[in-house]
Amino acid sequence: MNNKKKLLWIAAIFAAALILPLIIGEFWVHIAIQILIMGLFATSFNMIFGYMGQLSFGHAAYFGIGAYATGLLIVKASIPLHFSLAASMIVAGLSAVVFGYFCVRLTGIYFAILTLAFGQLIFYIVFQWYSFTGGDDGLQGVVPPDFLFSAYSYYYFTLIIVTAALIVMWMIGESPFGYTMRSIRDNDSRTRFLGINVRAYMHVNFIIASMFAGLAGGLFGPFNRSIAPDLLSWHHSGIPVFMAVIGGSRSFFGPFLGCIIYTFLMAFITGFTQYWPLVIGTIIILVVLFAPGGILGILESRIKALLSWKGIDEIGKKTDDESY
Repeated sequence: MNNKKKLLWIAAIFAAALILPLIIGEFWVHIAIQILIMGLFATSFNMIFGYMGQLSFGHAAYFGIGAYATGLLIVKASIPLHFSLAASMIVAGLSAVVFGYFCVRLTGIYFAILTLAFGQLIFYIVFQWYSFTGGDDGLQGVVPPDFLFSAYSYYYFTLIIVTAALIVMWMIGESPFGYTMRSIRDNDSRTRFLGINVRAYMHVNFIIASMFAGLAGGLFGPFNRSIAPDLLSWHHSGIPVFMAVIGGSRSFFGPFLGCIIYTFLMAFITGFTQYWPLVIGTIIILVVLFAPGGILGILESRIKALLSWKGIDEIGKKTDDESY
């Protein structure tokens, strides 16, 4: 699928998202907001996992840093939300400058363990700092301004922010920088042999991914009206991993599709049973065993097979016509 067709699909999806609140109830509007925020979080994670080829178990730390940065500015300094969201990206990015400097020096399981260690370090600092973050009580009273207080208005606000962020990330992924990251993912030794500073590129990519994770966290705080330290914990870092695996990590929109599936199933299944972890665990096992490319990988392979079959059929018809 060429870029023009992709843009048409994106425009159609955005138009559908604009009219979605008009045809669904308020409960599902809340679910849609959660999908937008967590979809941005999962897509930012995939800049490390899908584009750089490294698995981060501490990505939730930057989501939580962004959430607390926004929440603290709103609650303690009465800073407007749009300035607080900008601060969430800056603070998360500055944190990634420090922690990413050490993480990108390692690869594979060592990278994953180090990101987990730094993530838990940040979690315990937030968890114990009662005078500033509220400790294990969390941060209460993180409310958006009056014009964004209703679910519908906050949905459109989130839709605009998330769409803009996705466009920027997509442009980064399609830029020379993005293709360099793919090269590092596929063969970092050959990329280094070409004279590219692999460690510097990985560090920049780590910072960019963390900044967008911070933006997602900044949007989550006013939506949830409170912030808990669990947002920074290791099990919250597992959520974008699940989403990327379900949707497909090798495609830009795969994690967002995985987020839609994950969040919808969670909202639907928890209404019938408390064994949601068992259900999602079974789904992850089935995807890994039978669809390692994710749901979007299956769809893309089916489309390619259909297009190739049509192409062969048209060639056969052309040959038959020429024989006459």
